Amino acid sequence: MTVTIIGSPYCNLHDMGDEHPEQPARMHKINDQLIASGLEYVLHFADAKPVKLSSLERAHDKAFVQSVFDRAPKEGGDRVWIDDDTIMMDKSLNAALHAAGAVTDAVDLVLADKSKSAFCSVRPPGHHAGRASSSGFCIFNNIAVGAMHALEVHGLERVAIIDFDVHHGNGTQNIVKDDERVLFCSSFQHPFYPFTGDEPCRKGIVNVPIPAGTSGSEYCEMIKPWFKAVDEFKPQLIFISAGFDGHADDELGQLRLVEKDYIWITEQIKALAEKHCEGKIISALEGGYALSALARSVVAHVKVLAN
Repeated sequence: MTVTIIGSPYCNLHDMGDEHPEQPARMHKINDQLIASGLEYVLHFADAKPVKLSSLERAHDKAFVQSVFDRAPKEGGDRVWIDDDTIMMDKSLNAALHAAGAVTDAVDLVLADKSKSAFCSVRPPGHHAGRASSSGFCIFNNIAVGAMHALEVHGLERVAIIDFDVHHGNGTQNIVKDDERVLFCSSFQHPFYPFTGDEPCRKGIVNVPIPAGTSGSEYCEMIKPWFKAVDEFKPQLIFISAGFDGHADDELGQLRLVEKDYIWITEQIKALAEKHCEGKIISALEGGYALSALARSVVAHVKVLAN
Protein backbone atom coordinates (compact mmCIF):
# COMPACT_ATOMS: atom_id res chain seq x y z
CA MET A 1 0.00 0.00 0.00
CA THR A 2 1.68 3.23 -1.14
CA VAL A 3 1.92 6.16 1.24
CA THR A 4 2.80 9.52 -0.24
CA ILE A 5 5.23 11.61 1.78
CA ILE A 6 4.60 15.23 0.85
CA GLY A 7 7.08 17.90 1.84
CA SER A 8 8.98 20.85 0.48
CA PRO A 9 12.55 22.11 0.68
CA TYR A 10 11.04 25.51 1.39
CA CYS A 11 9.84 24.21 4.76
CA ASN A 12 13.48 23.75 5.77
CA LEU A 13 14.25 27.45 5.20
CA HIS A 14 11.93 28.76 7.93
CA ASP A 15 14.36 29.34 10.80
CA MET A 16 13.40 30.90 14.14
CA GLY A 17 16.92 30.59 15.56
CA ASP A 18 19.28 27.95 16.91
CA GLU A 19 17.69 27.99 20.37
CA HIS A 20 14.12 27.58 19.12
CA PRO A 21 12.78 24.01 19.41
CA GLU A 22 10.80 24.23 16.15
CA GLN A 23 13.83 24.09 13.87
CA PRO A 24 14.83 22.85 10.39
CA ALA A 25 16.72 19.92 11.95
CA ARG A 26 13.34 18.30 12.59
CA MET A 27 12.81 17.83 8.85
CA HIS A 28 16.36 16.61 8.24
CA LYS A 29 16.11 13.99 10.99
CA ILE A 30 12.74 12.69 9.78
CA ASN A 31 13.94 12.48 6.18
CA ASP A 32 17.10 10.61 7.19
CA GLN A 33 15.12 8.12 9.28
CA LEU A 34 12.58 7.51 6.53
CA ILE A 35 15.38 6.82 4.04
CA ALA A 36 17.04 4.42 6.49
CA SER A 37 13.77 2.65 7.33
CA GLY A 38 13.68 0.33 4.33
CA LEU A 39 10.19 1.55 3.45
CA GLU A 40 11.12 3.01 0.07
CA TYR A 41 9.17 0.32 -1.78
CA VAL A 42 5.88 1.53 -0.27
CA LEU A 43 6.63 5.26 -0.15
CA HIS A 44 6.20 7.85 -2.84
CA PHE A 45 7.82 11.24 -2.27
CA ALA A 46 6.22 14.40 -3.65
CA ASP A 47 6.96 18.12 -3.43
CA ALA A 48 4.15 20.33 -2.20
CA LYS A 49 2.82 23.24 -4.18
CA PRO A 50 2.10 26.49 -2.34
CA VAL A 51 -1.45 26.69 -1.08
CA LYS A 52 -3.94 28.79 -2.98
CA LEU A 53 -5.20 31.97 -1.34
CA SER A 54 -8.77 30.74 -1.74
CA SER A 55 -7.90 27.61 0.27
CA LEU A 56 -6.46 29.66 3.13
CA GLU A 57 -9.57 31.82 3.21
CA ARG A 58 -11.87 28.82 3.64
CA ALA A 59 -10.29 28.16 7.05
CA HIS A 60 -9.05 31.62 8.01
CA ASP A 61 -10.52 35.10 8.10
CA LYS A 62 -9.65 36.96 4.91
CA ALA A 63 -8.34 40.03 6.76
CA PHE A 64 -6.12 37.83 8.94
CA VAL A 65 -4.60 36.12 5.90
CA GLN A 66 -3.84 39.51 4.37
CA SER A 67 -2.27 40.66 7.65
CA VAL A 68 0.15 37.71 7.59
CA PHE A 69 1.21 38.60 4.05
CA ASP A 70 1.57 42.26 5.05
CA ARG A 71 3.71 41.50 8.12
CA ALA A 72 5.98 38.95 6.46
CA PRO A 73 9.55 40.30 6.19
CA LYS A 74 10.94 40.82 2.74
CA GLU A 75 14.26 39.26 1.73
CA GLY A 76 16.92 40.19 4.25
CA GLY A 77 14.36 41.98 6.44
CA ASP A 78 14.19 41.95 10.23
CA ARG A 79 12.48 39.07 11.99
CA VAL A 80 8.94 39.71 13.16
CA TRP A 81 7.45 38.20 16.32
CA ILE A 82 3.84 37.27 15.62
CA ASP A 83 3.28 35.94 19.13
CA ASP A 84 5.47 35.15 22.16
CA ASP A 85 6.64 31.84 20.63
CA THR A 86 6.49 32.42 16.88
CA ILE A 87 8.84 34.33 14.60
CA MET A 88 8.58 35.12 10.90
CA MET A 89 11.73 35.71 8.87
CA ASP A 90 11.97 36.28 5.13
CA LYS A 91 11.57 32.58 4.26
CA SER A 92 8.74 31.89 6.72
CA LEU A 93 5.73 32.88 4.64
CA ASN A 94 6.80 30.68 1.74
CA ALA A 95 7.36 27.77 4.14
CA ALA A 96 3.89 28.26 5.63
CA LEU A 97 2.29 28.38 2.18
CA HIS A 98 3.98 25.11 1.20
CA ALA A 99 3.09 23.47 4.54
CA ALA A 100 -0.61 24.20 4.04
CA GLY A 101 -0.30 23.37 0.34
CA ALA A 102 1.03 19.93 1.22
CA VAL A 103 -2.24 19.09 2.95
CA THR A 104 -4.47 20.32 0.13
CA ASP A 105 -2.25 18.39 -2.31
CA ALA A 106 -2.68 15.31 -0.12
CA VAL A 107 -6.46 15.69 -0.21
CA ASP A 108 -6.40 15.88 -4.01
CA LEU A 109 -4.17 12.79 -4.29
CA VAL A 110 -6.05 10.63 -1.82
CA LEU A 111 -9.53 11.52 -3.04
CA ALA A 112 -8.43 10.87 -6.63
CA ASP A 113 -7.27 7.39 -5.51
CA LYS A 114 -3.70 8.18 -6.53
CA SER A 115 -2.52 7.32 -3.03
CA LYS A 116 -4.26 5.43 -0.22
CA SER A 117 -2.88 7.75 2.44
CA ALA A 118 -0.41 10.60 2.85
CA PHE A 119 1.93 11.96 5.48
CA CYS A 120 2.73 15.68 5.19
CA SER A 121 6.24 16.12 6.56
CA VAL A 122 6.10 19.88 6.88
CA ARG A 123 6.78 22.87 9.07
CA PRO A 124 5.76 25.28 10.46
CA PRO A 125 3.07 23.23 12.22
CA GLY A 126 -0.50 24.45 12.23
CA HIS A 127 -2.90 23.35 14.95
CA HIS A 128 -2.55 26.44 17.19
CA ALA A 129 -3.44 28.84 14.35
CA GLY A 130 -7.06 29.91 14.70
CA ARG A 131 -9.46 31.51 12.30
CA ALA A 132 -7.88 34.93 12.86
CA SER A 133 -4.64 34.25 14.73
CA SER A 134 -1.18 32.72 14.47
CA SER A 135 0.35 31.29 17.64
CA GLY A 136 2.36 28.49 19.23
CA PHE A 137 4.90 28.08 16.37
CA CYS A 138 1.99 28.01 13.87
CA ILE A 139 1.27 30.54 11.10
CA PHE A 140 -1.61 28.93 9.17
CA ASN A 141 -3.65 25.91 10.25
CA ASN A 142 -2.49 23.27 7.77
CA ILE A 143 -4.90 20.53 8.80
CA ALA A 144 -7.96 22.81 8.94
CA VAL A 145 -7.10 24.24 5.51
CA GLY A 146 -7.00 20.66 4.19
CA ALA A 147 -10.27 19.72 5.87
CA MET A 148 -12.08 22.73 4.41
CA HIS A 149 -10.61 21.90 1.00
CA ALA A 150 -12.06 18.38 1.25
CA LEU A 151 -15.48 19.71 2.26
CA GLU A 152 -15.81 22.72 -0.02
CA VAL A 153 -13.85 21.71 -3.13
CA HIS A 154 -14.38 17.95 -3.16
CA GLY A 155 -17.88 18.07 -1.71
CA LEU A 156 -17.41 15.68 1.20
CA GLU A 157 -20.09 15.80 3.88
CA ARG A 158 -18.18 14.48 6.90
CA VAL A 159 -14.50 14.54 7.87
CA ALA A 160 -12.80 13.68 11.15
CA ILE A 161 -9.68 15.32 12.58
CA ILE A 162 -7.74 13.43 15.27
CA ASP A 163 -5.05 15.40 17.11
CA PHE A 164 -2.64 13.53 19.41
CA ASP A 165 -0.14 16.34 20.00
CA VAL A 166 0.84 16.99 23.62
CA HIS A 167 -0.81 20.43 23.31
CA HIS A 168 -4.51 21.05 22.69
CA GLY A 169 -5.35 21.83 19.07
CA ASN A 170 -7.02 25.07 20.09
CA GLY A 171 -6.66 26.70 16.68
CA THR A 172 -8.29 23.79 14.90
CA GLN A 173 -11.12 23.75 17.42
CA ASN A 174 -11.59 27.50 16.93
CA ILE A 175 -11.99 27.00 13.19
CA VAL A 176 -14.34 23.99 13.27
CA LYS A 177 -16.25 24.65 16.50
CA ASP A 178 -19.51 25.48 14.71
CA ASP A 179 -19.09 23.20 11.71
CA GLU A 180 -20.98 19.97 12.28
CA ARG A 181 -19.43 18.45 9.14
CA VAL A 182 -16.23 18.06 11.19
CA LEU A 183 -15.62 15.72 14.10
CA PHE A 184 -12.63 16.98 16.09
CA CYS A 185 -10.89 14.74 18.64
CA SER A 186 -7.93 16.07 20.63
CA SER A 187 -5.82 14.70 23.48
CA PHE A 188 -3.42 16.95 25.36
CA GLN A 189 -1.55 17.34 28.60
CA HIS A 190 -3.64 19.42 30.97
CA PRO A 191 -3.17 21.91 32.52
CA PHE A 192 -0.61 22.95 29.93
CA TYR A 193 -0.17 25.39 27.04
CA PRO A 194 -2.45 26.72 25.54
CA PHE A 195 -4.61 26.12 28.66
CA THR A 196 -7.74 25.32 26.65
CA GLY A 197 -9.79 22.23 25.91
CA ASP A 198 -11.69 21.80 29.17
CA GLU A 199 -14.56 24.14 28.25
CA PRO A 200 -18.01 22.83 27.21
CA CYS A 201 -18.22 22.10 23.46
CA ARG A 202 -20.69 20.79 20.91
CA LYS A 203 -21.17 17.04 20.58
CA GLY A 204 -18.71 16.72 17.68
CA ILE A 205 -15.72 17.95 19.68
CA VAL A 206 -14.15 15.26 21.85
CA ASN A 207 -11.42 16.66 24.10
CA VAL A 208 -9.45 14.34 26.36
CA PRO A 209 -7.29 16.18 28.94
CA ILE A 210 -4.36 14.04 30.08
CA PRO A 211 -2.48 14.54 33.38
CA ALA A 212 1.29 15.07 33.29
CA GLY A 213 3.19 11.83 33.82
CA THR A 214 0.58 9.62 32.17
CA SER A 215 2.07 6.41 30.74
CA GLY A 216 1.42 5.17 27.24
CA SER A 217 -0.88 2.37 28.35
CA GLU A 218 -2.91 4.77 30.52
CA TYR A 219 -3.09 7.28 27.67
CA CYS A 220 -4.33 4.65 25.20
CA GLU A 221 -7.12 3.72 27.59
CA MET A 222 -8.12 7.35 28.09
CA ILE A 223 -8.54 8.17 24.38
CA LYS A 224 -10.90 5.28 23.60
CA PRO A 225 -13.92 7.66 23.50
CA TRP A 226 -12.39 9.06 20.28
CA PHE A 227 -12.81 5.81 18.46
CA LYS A 228 -16.44 5.38 19.47
CA ALA A 229 -17.14 8.93 18.28
CA VAL A 230 -15.40 8.34 14.94
CA ASP A 231 -17.26 5.05 14.43
CA GLU A 232 -20.60 6.76 15.02
CA PHE A 233 -19.69 9.76 12.83
CA LYS A 234 -18.70 7.61 9.81
CA PRO A 235 -16.26 10.08 8.24
CA GLN A 236 -15.54 10.05 4.52
CA LEU A 237 -11.93 11.09 5.19
CA ILE A 238 -9.78 11.10 8.32
CA PHE A 239 -7.15 13.73 9.05
CA ILE A 240 -4.48 13.34 11.72
CA SER A 241 -2.68 16.19 13.46
CA ALA A 242 0.35 14.07 14.26
CA GLY A 243 2.25 15.64 17.14
CA PHE A 244 4.95 13.47 18.67
CA ASP A 245 5.85 15.75 21.58
CA GLY A 246 4.01 13.44 23.98
CA HIS A 247 7.01 11.10 23.68
CA ALA A 248 8.77 10.31 26.95
CA ASP A 249 12.04 11.74 25.55
CA ASP A 250 10.51 15.11 24.64
CA GLU A 251 11.26 17.79 27.20
CA LEU A 252 8.52 20.13 25.96
CA GLY A 253 5.88 17.91 27.54
CA GLN A 254 5.49 15.51 30.45
CA LEU A 255 3.61 12.58 28.92
CA ARG A 256 5.30 9.17 28.70
CA LEU A 257 4.39 7.81 25.27
CA VAL A 258 6.83 5.74 23.22
CA GLU A 259 6.84 4.41 19.65
CA LYS A 260 4.63 1.41 20.40
CA ASP A 261 1.91 3.77 21.62
CA TYR A 262 1.97 5.77 18.39
CA ILE A 263 1.76 2.46 16.53
CA TRP A 264 -1.33 1.45 18.52
CA ILE A 265 -3.02 4.84 18.03
CA THR A 266 -2.37 4.75 14.29
CA GLU A 267 -3.67 1.17 14.08
CA GLN A 268 -6.96 2.18 15.70
CA ILE A 269 -7.36 5.13 13.34
CA LYS A 270 -6.48 3.01 10.34
CA ALA A 271 -9.04 0.36 11.27
CA LEU A 272 -11.74 3.03 11.40
CA ALA A 273 -10.57 4.47 8.08
CA GLU A 274 -10.77 1.03 6.49
CA LYS A 275 -14.29 0.62 7.84
CA HIS A 276 -15.69 4.00 6.87
CA CYS A 277 -13.60 5.67 4.14
CA GLU A 278 -11.72 3.03 2.18
CA GLY A 279 -8.63 3.56 4.33
CA LYS A 280 -8.20 7.19 3.28
CA ILE A 281 -6.02 9.02 5.82
CA ILE A 282 -4.13 12.30 5.61
CA SER A 283 -1.64 12.90 8.41
CA ALA A 284 0.30 16.13 8.94
CA LEU A 285 3.19 16.75 11.29
CA GLU A 286 2.57 19.00 14.27
CA GLY A 287 4.91 18.92 17.29
CA GLY A 288 7.82 16.74 18.30
CA TYR A 289 11.12 18.28 19.35
CA ALA A 290 13.36 15.49 20.66
CA LEU A 291 14.88 14.82 17.26
CA SER A 292 15.68 11.12 17.49
CA ALA A 293 12.39 10.26 19.21
CA LEU A 294 10.50 12.38 16.68
CA ALA A 295 12.06 10.60 13.70
CA ARG A 296 11.55 7.13 15.18
CA SER A 297 7.93 7.94 15.99
CA VAL A 298 7.22 9.28 12.50
CA VAL A 299 8.63 6.10 10.94
CA ALA A 300 6.52 3.96 13.30
CA HIS A 301 3.43 5.98 12.32
CA VAL A 302 4.16 5.78 8.59
CA LYS A 303 4.84 2.02 8.79
CA VAL A 304 1.30 1.47 10.04
CA LEU A 305 -0.14 3.70 7.33
CA ALA A 306 1.83 1.61 4.82
CA ASN A 307 0.63 -1.65 6.40
